[in-house]
Amino acid sequence: MAGVPSSTYRVQLHAGFTFDDAVAIVDYLRELGVSHLYSSPVLQAAPGSTHGYDVVNHAVVNAELGGAAGHARLSDALRAAGLGQVLDIVPNHMSIGGRENRWWWDVLENGPSSPYASYFDVDWDPPEAKLRNTVLMPVLGDHYGRVLERGEIVVRREGVAFTVDYFDHSLPVSPRSIDDLLRGAAARCDSVELASLADAFGRLPRADVRDRVAAARRHRDADVLRGWLSRLADEQPTVTVAIDNEVAALNGDVDALDAFLERQNYRLAFWRTAGRELDYRRFFDITTLVGLRVEDPEVFEDTHRLVLSWVRDGTVDGLRVDHPDGLRDPQQYLSRLAGATARPSDGERTEAAWVVVEKILEVGEELPLTWPVAGTTGYDALNDVLGVFVDGAGEKPLTDLYVDVTGEPADWHAMVLANKHLVMRDVLAADVSRLTNLLVQVCEGHRRYRDYTRHDLHETLREVIASFPVYRAYASPEGGVSGADRAHVETAIESARARRDDLDGDLLDFLRDLLLLRVRGDREEELVARFQQVTGPVMAKGVEDTSFYRYNRLVALNEVGGSPGRFGVSLDEFHAACARRAERWPDTMTALSTHDTKRSEDVRARLAVLSEGDVVDGWAAFVRDRVRDDAIVDRNAQYLALQTLVGAHPLPLDRALAYMEKAAKEAKAHTSWTDPDDAYDDALRSWVSSLYEDDAFGSALDAFVASIRERGWVNALAQKLVQLTMPGVPDVYQGSELWDLSLVDPDNRRPVDYALRRDALRELEAMSAAEAWARRDDGPGHAKLLVVREALRLRRELPDVFASRSYTPLDAGGAVAFVRGERVVTAVPRLGGDLSASLPPGRWVDRFTGATFEEALTPTGFPVALLVRA
Repeated sequence: MAGVPSSTYRVQLHAGFTFDDAVAIVDYLRELGVSHLYSSPVLQAAPGSTHGYDVVNHAVVNAELGGAAGHARLSDALRAAGLGQVLDIVPNHMSIGGRENRWWWDVLENGPSSPYASYFDVDWDPPEAKLRNTVLMPVLGDHYGRVLERGEIVVRREGVAFTVDYFDHSLPVSPRSIDDLLRGAAARCDSVELASLADAFGRLPRADVRDRVAAARRHRDADVLRGWLSRLADEQPTVTVAIDNEVAALNGDVDALDAFLERQNYRLAFWRTAGRELDYRRFFDITTLVGLRVEDPEVFEDTHRLVLSWVRDGTVDGLRVDHPDGLRDPQQYLSRLAGATARPSDGERTEAAWVVVEKILEVGEELPLTWPVAGTTGYDALNDVLGVFVDGAGEKPLTDLYVDVTGEPADWHAMVLANKHLVMRDVLAADVSRLTNLLVQVCEGHRRYRDYTRHDLHETLREVIASFPVYRAYASPEGGVSGADRAHVETAIESARARRDDLDGDLLDFLRDLLLLRVRGDREEELVARFQQVTGPVMAKGVEDTSFYRYNRLVALNEVGGSPGRFGVSLDEFHAACARRAERWPDTMTALSTHDTKRSEDVRARLAVLSEGDVVDGWAAFVRDRVRDDAIVDRNAQYLALQTLVGAHPLPLDRALAYMEKAAKEAKAHTSWTDPDDAYDDALRSWVSSLYEDDAFGSALDAFVASIRERGWVNALAQKLVQLTMPGVPDVYQGSELWDLSLVDPDNRRPVDYALRRDALRELEAMSAAEAWARRDDGPGHAKLLVVREALRLRRELPDVFASRSYTPLDAGGAVAFVRGERVVTAVPRLGGDLSASLPPGRWVDRFTGATFEEALTPTGFPVALLVRA
């Protein structure tokens, strides 16, 4: 694969950290040993975006980042420093929060007649007649009738165009719908020309959603009519006055305004209707992010043209594909992307760019081998690395403690099932409803199944979706059904059957055959595609955004791509996973912290210590003295707060309050983002604040953290070195080269102090490894910076070693040790053990201390070792 990085460094670009800010750290990244800058999306995003995933225009570089000129300056600086560029792209959705998205604005203006109507995943023909050929716009703060009668919806003129405004929301007016308004204005000013124009606007033809030629013709006609209207208004000022008077009259007549709004291509609605009636596919439950039909070649071309030009001219070396599971057919998309990014490699053949996908793999799940990608963005590696530093022997005592102290159940899988049902009932009800409508249509075409009621079909779908063991399957008419997909579908069907004896067995069998493409047809295949696009959001919202905040046994395990029900990874399991990664996905990305992780790598490293046998009793005593019955704040929330304060200590009060507010709302047990409970929220804030005001608690917290801090730092160095040298391409998340005790976003997206990091890197030049380790508690993390610098520089010096498929475990007692390419040995302690390992023949030099070894590695005075054969 062409241009595979030796390592990447992820930065989050936004108005506060622009292209020019990135230019300013290029020399630092070069000194650190990085080979590629890896950035968040850079295409034009919604105003004020802090992450770039809310793209509004794929043809323009984000002006808030510095625009095309700024991106060119960054690209030139990287090239001059010998660094490459990896870019995050968003093929699944676009932002529709405002008029900046001209494609969506056109769809709202022209409905199915828009040339962009087929660009977006909108259901133009739903069962509900009220939504046919319209888009539901759930932007109102109250029921439509109440809002209208309060005069909060008004029509405004903008030149010769019109908008419907509701506070900060502005929506376009359909050209066909202004005929009556212009006709009334013509009568006011006695203009024959304006009356003629009114008739012409009213006669604008409609076009089918897939007929882009007819849509373009209608667009042309509407533009011509606007031109005529503009000239008429310029020539006859009384026309403009008459139109404004007619608009004022319309806004003053509730019934007339209601009739006018009924003629638009959208239906204004109370924001709460989105959960159950939304007629377009979203990114999870975010109504301002609409799904794209990127499977359409024209949509692919229009959304990728600029990015692909950068790949083809060498500006961009690799791509990170956001959320491929949202796509209708990821295999098809990735194959098209591979073909589009192919460029000459050695003059005779071409190779595709380095591409990784943000794919969440469940325990035991493999990335489809048919996908033409280098691998994932590294959550699977993250959880393998974390897991090997979690002591499996601590599972029972920590489970007993959790159940005893909080009263919460310990059954992780039961919680996941319940929370999947919760999100399907609330935030994703519209998605399940649309899927039910499809199954109704399918069953109508099969006489054996047409008598099942909508309720029967709805309940069967819900139970099978809840039972689905992974994010989604990838069956398609072109690609067929893989063995893994078949197993996942069978598991879901049989789990639903075992749990719900009220579900009809024949219907479950029929659904299984549909999902395995044993029953073919256009509607049947549409059902399969839609089903596969629904299971992912249900998993994400039910697990990551709900269960991860409710199941608090050991929250180090509550990480994206992980399973809190899997308590640690054995040495044998870890080595087997690394060997498999080396063989199948040697160029995949590995990560420990990302912009989406629930906790930083160093917080997880410290919390993992709580699983160790001689620490559990001390943790239990600390917890039992402090988790108490509270009038409002439940014990589970208290238990989470204590782990958070220990893991991120010292954590300022403002960050602790922000985290606990988010955690409570994501858990949805007492409060949520959509249904906040002010009394609970206030009580939670008061309880957290009271901890900070309690001197005795502060002293106890200091003492407990002091008792595990060193082990946490050792874990942090150990897992970092393992990640940087294991099979794959390691990513370093912005700022995490020093100690980083961040929590979930937005905490982990705070500004990074690069001046501090430059100074620390300079100081390292005159600092021994022993001195760096001695400053572990009173410095910013020189020891970690040393590990990162030496590992990244070594990767750059010995690219063939780390690009190889070679991975050999070493006999190291309880430590983690392995050889790469017969030239590099990584050895780190785990679970409080010693640093030791048997070495392959030869003379080995430690990159950190300079110590030399032959036969066996012994402790060096630095917690971890990176050995190079002399």
